Amino acid sequence: MNTGEDSQGLRKIIDFSRLISIFILAVHFYLTCYGAFEHWGLTASITDRIIANLAKVSWLTGIFKPKLAALIFLIVSLMGAKGKKDEKANRKGIAAYLVAGLLVYGLSFLVLYLNGTYGKLAILYIGLTAIGYLLILTGGTRLSRLIHLNLKKDIFNTKNETFPQEERLLENEYSINLPAKYHHKSKIKDSWINVINPFRGLLVAGTPGAGKSYFVIRHIIDQHLRKGFSMFLYDFKYDDLTRLAYNKLLKYRHNYKVKPKFFVINPDNPSYTHRCNPLYPESMEDITDAIESARTIMLGLNREWIKKQGDFFVESPVNFLTAIIWYLKKYQGGRYCTLPHVIELMQAEYDHLFAILEREKEIRALINPFISAWQNNAKAQLEGQIASAKIGLARLASPQLYWVLNGNDFTLDVNNPEEPKIICVGNNPQKLQTYGAVLSLYISRMIKLVNQKGQLKSSLIFDEFPTIFFNNMDSLIATARSNKVSTTLAVQDFSQLRKDYGKEQADVITGIVGNVISGQVTGDTAKRLSENFGKIMQDRQSTTLNSSDTSVSKSTQLDFAIPAAKIASLSSGEFVGFVADNPDQKISLKMFHAEVQNDHEAIKLEEESYVDLPMIAKVTPEDVQANYEKIKTQVRELIASELEKLVKTEKVSEEGKENKEPDHGGTQTDELQQDPKQESKKKHRKSKSRKQRPTLPKQKAVQQENEQQQAVSY
Repeated sequence: MNTGEDSQGLRKIIDFSRLISIFILAVHFYLTCYGAFEHWGLTASITDRIIANLAKVSWLTGIFKPKLAALIFLIVSLMGAKGKKDEKANRKGIAAYLVAGLLVYGLSFLVLYLNGTYGKLAILYIGLTAIGYLLILTGGTRLSRLIHLNLKKDIFNTKNETFPQEERLLENEYSINLPAKYHHKSKIKDSWINVINPFRGLLVAGTPGAGKSYFVIRHIIDQHLRKGFSMFLYDFKYDDLTRLAYNKLLKYRHNYKVKPKFFVINPDNPSYTHRCNPLYPESMEDITDAIESARTIMLGLNREWIKKQGDFFVESPVNFLTAIIWYLKKYQGGRYCTLPHVIELMQAEYDHLFAILEREKEIRALINPFISAWQNNAKAQLEGQIASAKIGLARLASPQLYWVLNGNDFTLDVNNPEEPKIICVGNNPQKLQTYGAVLSLYISRMIKLVNQKGQLKSSLIFDEFPTIFFNNMDSLIATARSNKVSTTLAVQDFSQLRKDYGKEQADVITGIVGNVISGQVTGDTAKRLSENFGKIMQDRQSTTLNSSDTSVSKSTQLDFAIPAAKIASLSSGEFVGFVADNPDQKISLKMFHAEVQNDHEAIKLEEESYVDLPMIAKVTPEDVQANYEKIKTQVRELIASELEKLVKTEKVSEEGKENKEPDHGGTQTDELQQDPKQESKKKHRKSKSRKQRPTLPKQKAVQQENEQQQAVSY
């Protein structure tokens, strides 16, 4: 590389140094092997006098000093050597040359102690020393050809893509703090992932096995229960997280001012589940609550409808289900306002059902399109409007679900300061289509009660969030911050969220959260995260080789701090992301790429000491079946009772009309006989008035009794 020095002068100095080294070595051979040179006739008086004067110099006397001096001058000459650069130069080969040369060069004096003639020993000594010298010269020359490139040590550009991260532990009464380690400039440093404001939403992403539950969610459960949070936990793979939450509550129960109660909803095992009615009438203040509940159930049962909201055949089943829910809410103070009763009532015959529903004034506008279709014999349209609701809800008509949904062991106001609760809702991956809609209804009703002022701080944790449906999750994250509601959503991939919630709503959810922790993800999710993390200044180095020189240029440029390819290759327990801060607790280094530290041995020992979830009540299959039959009987009695009232009302109404008609004796008969058109018009008006009501037609007493018996048999 041309640095401005006199290249010719430098080369002369190198050559002169090597010449001095050879000259010293030659003088050493002459002095050491003088007898052999004399025997060969290679001595002269003038040469003897010159070398005798040189021998007076101390570092030319003996065996070791002159050889060391020659070696030093050789090394000096090699320091300035510029051989042709070869990136394939082998370090091991160069080292072998140097080591062998030094050994032969340094130990060649041992030959002088052997028995033999002067000539033979001299030749052997001079030859071995020369060979060692040449080996050192060859190794040194090849060493100058070796190219040292840092890029070859860091082929994945790992050092350049590191950045300083938060090493302080920042805590408050709401924070989540994860211990971690990160790499920075070839060093491993301790750090902390400080989620100091979980109320701004926390999104945990990662493919199966990335460590979402083990490295992140278990810390959230532990720390929030330790800090006195009420909690709602959706446990997709029941009972992994539920068992953890129960044992942590036993450990930290003393930290609460009011001891919280622990509740479990698990449709798979009636003996280990509490019973809760998500439609209990006191929680529904007006018909809009019924509309929201109906929408949650129907969209949870038919995920494809999420992308078709507003369509006729989507809104019709929602309105129909809303009417039934609100009717049962108003009927006898909500005595039968449960989802099982809704399902059973929906299966009634249309003429009976419409006659009953029409009696409730608040839902007449909702059922009017269905009644019109029934009266106009548009049965195909009516089935299209209603059948999808009936078919979907029929999947929920199981005795076990009826047992869980028809009870009032607790209410869903999780963060009630007077009665704080820890509620764990378990799902079953094998029954996802059945349980998903029911659990979504629980969550929908719970969130409405939680997101209110003056309540206890609460933590809502949803493992595998896309397996349930909640229509206003973005609104919850946006508005619940002031009400101290922490929301944690765990997803495998953003594409999974788009598939189940639709692109628009999924983009809003992923864009509105303030804290993101992501393990290994691929595709568009990794690309989007990489773009969100932004770019940092990185060093760049390029090397140019020619026949006699090597040119190295260095520069800096902006590039992605965490490329998408690196996010797609993260190990289990390794996470990237960013956190949000508070006005009074600033975090300058919000971005992180670190490995969360878990004490695996301690966790294993702790899990071995966990107690099992308690049995709630001993429930037999007979109890479950009896509850199932009881609900069916109650609905049949409701229908029969309302039909009986309806018949009596019509009978009284008809008798009243007959009493009001004037009695003109035979004159009226004569007039009708004289004017048959009036009699025809009167019959037409009566027939028309009957068609306007989807109630039972006027019948004789025997027919009324038969109709009632048919309704009861239903």
